[in-house]
Amino acid sequence: MMNKPELLVTAASLEEARALLNAGADALLIGDDRFGMRLAGHFTLEDTAAVIELAHGMGRKVYASLGGLMSNRLLDELPAYVKAIGGLGIDGIEFGDPAVLYAVKSEAPELGLHWNAEMTSTNYYTANYWGRKGASRVVLARELNMDEITEMVPLLEVEAQVQVHGMTNIYHSKRGLVASYMAHQGRPVEDGNLGKERGLFLIEAERQEEKFPIYEDINGTHIMSSDDVCILEDLHILLAAGVHSLKIEGLLKPVAYNVAVVKAFRHAVDLYAQDPQGYEFDESWMDGIRALQDPERDLSFGFFYKEQVY
Repeated sequence: MMNKPELLVTAASLEEARALLNAGADALLIGDDRFGMRLAGHFTLEDTAAVIELAHGMGRKVYASLGGLMSNRLLDELPAYVKAIGGLGIDGIEFGDPAVLYAVKSEAPELGLHWNAEMTSTNYYTANYWGRKGASRVVLARELNMDEITEMVPLLEVEAQVQVHGMTNIYHSKRGLVASYMAHQGRPVEDGNLGKERGLFLIEAERQEEKFPIYEDINGTHIMSSDDVCILEDLHILLAAGVHSLKIEGLLKPVAYNVAVVKAFRHAVDLYAQDPQGYEFDESWMDGIRALQDPERDLSFGFFYKEQVY
């Protein structure tokens, strides 16, 4: 039996964390809005402690996202936060800014470091550079296609993580564009009401059938893809290539939907691990996902089969 890759899922609350772990998640990604970027939910230190206790009690892992854009002010708060979550037993940290790497080395050197530079983690040389600086994993760019991913994995000196399901970010601004727009329309928005629950969309004049979710938090304005990536049908290609971690992005999704996705991918990973040669995808594995899929959002292969032009 092969070594199974990790099934990693974002969680928005302690209740969702419990549901996702029960559905078969191997690891959870959580974080504090001050330091994370596009988190499914905000976790205080007390919340973080509760999730870690729950996950570790089941033999699973918890990672913290610290991939936000770090300001000088945040640098003053960063070491204390890293030390605190390290003391709670967090298993690893996602980072893009070198300031996070040095804070971890100083305050919690035992933690795993996962380099996540969003769209710039596109080649093995740069990934290995960060590996030599201390990273143990690279989160590969969502824009890479299947060939680029599978060709890169054998050349990596660190673990590879790939997003296999969910929406992706297509635009970010540090500025509060939604709040500015609302104020211009004479509808000022209070700070506490900028969250993901607003249900706002961006629609282009040329493609009015597509809705791009847009929301705002303390990190600025985020515009997300109009469809959801789902590579379940061709998951075996990533498994054969040796990808170490498979990420399910649960941002802006109901708990029941994320649970259905985790169960489907858990089933596929387990079956492949038992018999890689005899593995065959079954279309019925998609039924639970499709039953809960937003009818206005298509499931797609994302960039997995798009030819790249450089």
